[in-house]
Amino acid sequence: MSNIRLFHPENITENTTGLLSKEHTHYVVNVMRLKRGSNINFFNKNGEWLSEIVFLDRDRVEVKFLNKLKEPTKNSNIELAICLVKKSPMDTILQKATELGVSKIIPIVSERTEVKELNFERANRIVVEATEQSNQLIPPQISEITKLKDFLKDLSGSSKILFADVNSKDKLKAEALKEAKTLSVLIGPEGDFSPSERELILSNSNAVPFTISRNILRSDTAVISAISLVNFINNFH
Repeated sequence: MSNIRLFHPENITENTTGLLSKEHTHYVVNVMRLKRGSNINFFNKNGEWLSEIVFLDRDRVEVKFLNKLKEPTKNSNIELAICLVKKSPMDTILQKATELGVSKIIPIVSERTEVKELNFERANRIVVEATEQSNQLIPPQISEITKLKDFLKDLSGSSKILFADVNSKDKLKAEALKEAKTLSVLIGPEGDFSPSERELILSNSNAVPFTISRNILRSDTAVISAISLVNFINNFH
């Protein structure tokens, strides 16, 4: 059985000791019921390290960082720009987008977006847990909520907007992904973008509309389908 993986944002130095956070202490002592001498893997953007529990009490756990197991990896160039949806599907979107390796999640408010807020503490906890589970090193950054027009205006000229458009019949081609520093997968709200918003998106010279299904998909399903497609084309073509 592989060791538990926990995200440790602070710098890690081999052969030093450190105290675990209150949250990690509770998880190690009360949830996983680990003992002194148990091993845990800690990771951050600089790599992953093996550690050993050297002191354990109900409210205090100290570990010794041992050898480095994994070097830092190149960050993905795929981002997700997602119109906010209700809590349950949004949780799924955050989790699955993280598992699929996006580097950034941009919450968007559009004309037909019913939800206007995001619990950032909860959202960050979800992406960290998904990073731990999926054997990655860097949780995706979650941006502040932005309006669609501001997202389009602020986008870098070296970025491509991969617009999952329910009205498009075009398949996504490898040529569309070439020479783009960032690939921003754009998913609309339940009920889709308004005609004027769709026109605004398509007027952007870096927008690439494409179809992901003949069916109408829920936002969380569309996210999984679109990112999986982009990942496949980006990595294997």
